[in-house]
Amino acid sequence: MPLELDRVADDRPIHPLAMNSKALVDHRIYTIALRKMPEFLEVFDRLAMPILLHTLGAPLGFWVSQVGPQNQFVHLWGYDSLADYERRCQARDTHPDFPAYLAASGHLITAQETRLIRRVELPSLRAAPVNPAIDPAIDPN
Repeated sequence: MPLELDRVADDRPIHPLAMNSKALVDHRIYTIALRKMPEFLEVFDRLAMPILLHTLGAPLGFWVSQVGPQNQFVHLWGYDSLADYERRCQARDTHPDFPAYLAASGHLITAQETRLIRRVELPSLRAAPVNPAIDPAIDPN
């Protein structure tokens, strides 16, 4: 089923990138030990995700590297403000089950990068045409 788009006043569709309302995004990159990605993903999904969904809410998404530095797991979480970020991270860090995830994943993660990035609004995205040939899941009608 195609994604239905919101519309601007003159009934043009709003590009999906313009709909992200989070002011800040926590952009995390974990480098995973060679040949350990399947184990990491299992541990992350089983032990971290229940805690993260409870304390951070729904993520913006998850990715693994395909080109460039390999064995990297990327995840993004959106926040309304710096105070919102700090409050939810504190809840995650003090959750009673979080130490079990840290212990189970410690040998799998060789490096971590954390960036807090802020949204930039570009007027061109509010009026950008949607091309169903490029993204057939988006219905511009």
